[in-house]
Amino acid sequence: MSIVKLENSILKGEVDAPPSKSAAHRALICSYLAEGGRVEGIINSADMRATLGALKALKNGDRVIDCIESGSTLRFIIPIAAALGKNVCFTGSGRLPERPIGEYLSLFESKGVCCKSNGFLPLEISGKLEAGRFELRGDISSQYVTGLLFALPLLNGNSEIVLTTPLQSKPYVDMTVKVLSDFGIEIEERENGYNVKGNQKYIARDYKVEGDWSQAAFFLAAGAICGDVKVKNLNMNSSQGDKRIAEILKRFGADIEIGNDFVRSKKSELKACEIDAKDIPDMVPALSVIASRAKGTTIIKNIQRLRIKESDRVESIVSNLKKAGIKASSTEDSIIIEGSAAFGAEFIGFNDHRIVMAFSVLSLVAEGASEISDAESINKSYPTFFDDYNSLGGRADVVSDRK
Repeated sequence: MSIVKLENSILKGEVDAPPSKSAAHRALICSYLAEGGRVEGIINSADMRATLGALKALKNGDRVIDCIESGSTLRFIIPIAAALGKNVCFTGSGRLPERPIGEYLSLFESKGVCCKSNGFLPLEISGKLEAGRFELRGDISSQYVTGLLFALPLLNGNSEIVLTTPLQSKPYVDMTVKVLSDFGIEIEERENGYNVKGNQKYIARDYKVEGDWSQAAFFLAAGAICGDVKVKNLNMNSSQGDKRIAEILKRFGADIEIGNDFVRSKKSELKACEIDAKDIPDMVPALSVIASRAKGTTIIKNIQRLRIKESDRVESIVSNLKKAGIKASSTEDSIIIEGSAAFGAEFIGFNDHRIVMAFSVLSLVAEGASEISDAESINKSYPTFFDDYNSLGGRADVVSDRK
């Protein structure tokens, strides 16, 4: 385990957004199902290794699929394995075994797949998934919908996904539909779900993964609170929900410039606002840091699902903000933050990559030195984060944990 020691500083300059983790998961899976083509833009992160390893296990006929700590890998691959008739056991580590998968258990019960699980990992499946009607809630995780959209085109008959509650994080499903279309798969969206034709064929092609708006948000936040940062390699027509970071920063009052493939964020006087995080849960850590520097009280609502991420992100955010002397609290579905000056602290990373990155940004403006535990957790999604941070003028030193 390691910690990162940080000193306050100003970030200025240009940085390329890393390839999108979300888009890369989807492109790798489609390429596997197409049995060909090359995917360009895969970073050596733990989540990418999880998906690559799971696909290799499927190809090799392995009986155990280790999804490491990647919830996307787990929920995407389960229905694919079922559609292919694989008899496998899914495992994981970290908090992944605590994250629910019960929605699949009830869905598959009448669709030819036998599941052995207590609603969490490990999960053993056998049998072959059958086409039909799949009813599920849309407010648990969009990853269930994405997993089914990958699998249902492989089945012999037509299927429909019926959402019994409004779909949250819909932009992630929109991204899935877009990538599926790029690989030749047709999905029909309707008012409360999706129609999926069976017997479709994935078409092999080379694919370049676009830049990650979720990761860009951290450096754009840094520019808004204390510097001048241009983040490049961004697709302005992306279906990624976190593309909203530019719009939200403007609502905070940030000085934002938008180009053909970049967003530039410059320090400015920020004011509090209200944010609905229903479709942008991954941005909440970065938005919380911006809110901590905005004059007034910011409310970030619809955050319930943040409690079952790599950490309980609601608790992680609120507790760390308090360590920095910032007034913060939470309700069942919101985080309330009163903007003020921050001071350096010994923050807890909670083994959560987005918490570590967010509080590295806050440390830029904290009075005095800061440190954050679990610095190595950035390897889950953005292993070069601190390299890019320091290249812009940051002062971050990752060291072994204190003995």
